[in-house]
Amino acid sequence: MDNGSNQSNNADVKRSPGWERELVEKLAFAAITEQTRTRRWGIFFKGLFFLYLLALLGLTAYPNFKDDFSVEGTKNHTAVVDVVGPIAEDKQANAVNIIESLRNAVKDKHTKGIILHANSPGGSPVQSSYVYDEIRKIKKDHPDLPIIAVVSDVCASGCYFIAAASDKIIVNPSSLVGSIGVLMDGFGFVDVMQKVGVDRRLMTAGAHKAMLDPFSPPKEDEKQYMQGLLDQVHQQFITAVKNGRGDRLKDTPDLFSGLVWTGEEGVKLGIVDGFGTQDYVAKELIGAEELVDFTQQEHMLDRLAGRLGASFGQSFSSFVKTWSLQ
Repeated sequence: MDNGSNQSNNADVKRSPGWERELVEKLAFAAITEQTRTRRWGIFFKGLFFLYLLALLGLTAYPNFKDDFSVEGTKNHTAVVDVVGPIAEDKQANAVNIIESLRNAVKDKHTKGIILHANSPGGSPVQSSYVYDEIRKIKKDHPDLPIIAVVSDVCASGCYFIAAASDKIIVNPSSLVGSIGVLMDGFGFVDVMQKVGVDRRLMTAGAHKAMLDPFSPPKEDEKQYMQGLLDQVHQQFITAVKNGRGDRLKDTPDLFSGLVWTGEEGVKLGIVDGFGTQDYVAKELIGAEELVDFTQQEHMLDRLAGRLGASFGQSFSSFVKTWSLQ
């Protein structure tokens, strides 16, 4: 059986003297097809990367595209500026963003009033102070432009610091407001280290360089010093609230203790002025029913780079590999 099969194959080979050439041609065509497919993908990724670069260049040239084309209306409106989330330099609710939003709202000739949409537990006293001072400056330069804080869920600590600069603070009866105080927290691990037999070895240049080090016993003079700093910042907070709220504040011993109150209780204490929503404030208090959001968002360039960076990084990696094979 095997011999017969071999003889048949040999006969077929003899009948096809050009089989080597046909095989080479097939291999060559297959290689050309694969190379063409690879080149097409390479062109695709090159074009995609070029469009990506073009978009980045365009957004760099016009970083305030939103501000220039989509904010300013053509009729009277109430501007809305968010103070939402933790107030800190590295958060969306930072002084630069909020101040820029306020200034853009003021520059718009159709703005008849500004609503501070407040929903924040507070944060940095420095960032809050910057915004407070800016609101006071706007009120001085534009006395006929009302600035009203409207609280949704919570306006505490640094958020209330900012709101105190406004003309009025409007809340929901269930909103949480206040927390006029300052805190600094930490941990101490001295007893734990002693139990596990860990010896703390710390060298400093300066008697108080390691002040309140969590792995060393606290020193009474350092605790008193830090308490003095906290008291100083607290007094700055109290002064700002008194300057902003004036005679509306009720003289109660717990007012500046750091306690929080509901909106209903806050009206009784004079730390807020009444109840309502943004729509109510825009229509009834400011007189311009249309709301226009002037909140300064993250620049489109940063947003695009952040969101597309990972996916384009992977695509670009594939593109580089493909390019290098050509």
